[in-house]
Amino acid sequence: MSHGMTPEPNARIPASLRTEALEQLLTERGLVDPTVMDKFIANYSTNVGPLNGAKVVARAWTDPEYKRLLLADATSAVKELGFGGPQGEHIVVVENSAATHNVVVCTLCSCYPWPVLGLPPSWYRDPAYRARMVREPRAVLAEMGLELADDVQITVRDSSTEVRWLVLPERPAGTEQLSEEELVALVTRDAMVGVAKVVAP
Repeated sequence: MSHGMTPEPNARIPASLRTEALEQLLTERGLVDPTVMDKFIANYSTNVGPLNGAKVVARAWTDPEYKRLLLADATSAVKELGFGGPQGEHIVVVENSAATHNVVVCTLCSCYPWPVLGLPPSWYRDPAYRARMVREPRAVLAEMGLELADDVQITVRDSSTEVRWLVLPERPAGTEQLSEEELVALVTRDAMVGVAKVVAP
């Protein structure tokens, strides 16, 4: 290279390959059991985290007092249900409605409220999502399967180490008779990030 510059040793090696090599090394040395690790990651990414957030949303849908607390002081409201810890110290909740739609992105890295959403999905960390959601949110949401009417105001919330955003999705019509537990089953991680809506059963 010119000017005496040399490339970084890992500059051209994709992160996925470096991760795979590290896992193989740790496995060979008996420090990691890949089966246990796979179960832990699957549980955290699909059950524990998103399930926690779904419980928060369902409680807010069924308990007006809790909803007021959640919108005023989400960190305290989330802790009231027993969820908290690293990546959950400063959670702020915003509410979606028929007229306004919030969607979350982290433009700098992938800050994310782990205690209520689990592991961030790969698309959330993708540079294209992080850049395009800020510039053209309506188009990106449509590509992800969420078509919003032109008169719906979209607000993009940028998560950071200071504030980690969580979306309180709009409760779907036709769910008035469902119990809190039944509502939990409807809430998805994507709806709490704002790239999807909750659908009635």
